[in-house]
Amino acid sequence: MAYLIAFVCVMLFMMIGEWVSSLTKAFIPSVFITAILFVIGFWTIMPKNIVAQASFDTPFVGVCISLLLVHLGTLMNVRELIAQWKAVCIALLGVLGTLVLTLIVGSLIFDWHTVVAAIPPLTGGLVAALLMTNGLKAAGITTLVALPVSMYVIHSVIGYPLTAVMLKKEGHRLITGLRDGSLKPSSDAPKMTKKAVAAEPQQRIFNLPVEYQTAAFILVRVGLVALFSNWIAGLLNNTINANVICLIFGVIAHQLGFLEDNALNRAGVFNWLMYGLLAYVFAQLSLTTPQIMGGIVVQIIVLIALGILGMFLASSLLAKPFGMTREMAFACSLTALFGFPADYILTTEICHSVAENEKEEEFLTENMLPKMLVGGFATVSIASVIIASVFLKLI
Repeated sequence: MAYLIAFVCVMLFMMIGEWVSSLTKAFIPSVFITAILFVIGFWTIMPKNIVAQASFDTPFVGVCISLLLVHLGTLMNVRELIAQWKAVCIALLGVLGTLVLTLIVGSLIFDWHTVVAAIPPLTGGLVAALLMTNGLKAAGITTLVALPVSMYVIHSVIGYPLTAVMLKKEGHRLITGLRDGSLKPSSDAPKMTKKAVAAEPQQRIFNLPVEYQTAAFILVRVGLVALFSNWIAGLLNNTINANVICLIFGVIAHQLGFLEDNALNRAGVFNWLMYGLLAYVFAQLSLTTPQIMGGIVVQIIVLIALGILGMFLASSLLAKPFGMTREMAFACSLTALFGFPADYILTTEICHSVAENEKEEEFLTENMLPKMLVGGFATVSIASVIIASVFLKLI
């Protein structure tokens, strides 16, 4: 009975967060609302071990991190990454701007451990926050354990609306050009909509009958890739972090046809693993007190401001050489603050709201969505995992 109560409470917090996000069209991120609910619960009557009671404990998370990173590799289309190389460069150099400004200026204001713990989740998403949280725990720096999680929660609150403003400006510019004839739809524009992805033929190694292509068959293959990746990491004495290797081999397995597109979603377990991972991350907030949170809020806001300023400066300088407007370049860099699927949801929502008909919406989607998606993959799925792996050695 206690386990079911714990599970329902955890899922209730997730549900409320998602509902608020839907009502506000993602301007208020679901993770922000859910985190606030967990904090209130932990500071009042909720048991500190409620997430573990709901079955989302350390062994579960150990399995799902590797599986999810392999899964991220199956979301990447190398052809589209190459086609949108300018957006990839802008996004990655925006992250570099964040690293430079936060490391130099941030280190002058705050202590080294604070800056190191905060930067990976600032330049990435959930996995980076979790890696830094576990690293701080292992190093015994318990006073900063809440910092990566808090950074992950708060930077999305700023990132979503700021990105929406940039995309709206770019959308209005594109629509104006389409209507006055100065811009025309391109017949060879990259197609990254759901319909286009679904229609794209897929090379597979296993052409088994449908009845054998079960969820378990997918999970076995994802698990084997994750297992092989961790084994390789062990052979290398973790010189390259196992999480980075999982991501790399996920991409390779996908390109070779060993794994299909969007593997864990096809197996029907992606949401379950993501909810479990989110719950485990939010469980780290049980270590906080009002005094600790009060002490790190200023640090988080200052570092976010420095990070976003670094992104803005880098993207503004590079926008013209790479043939983008400053708004589009800045939006590509800002994908580091949330990644997929938020970049997809935000961009399609803006395209729909700015356009007046289906033709205009398709034009906006083809011009903005590919850049945003590959930017998010390059920053959150690749760069942030690598950055977190490097910064773990600096703690």
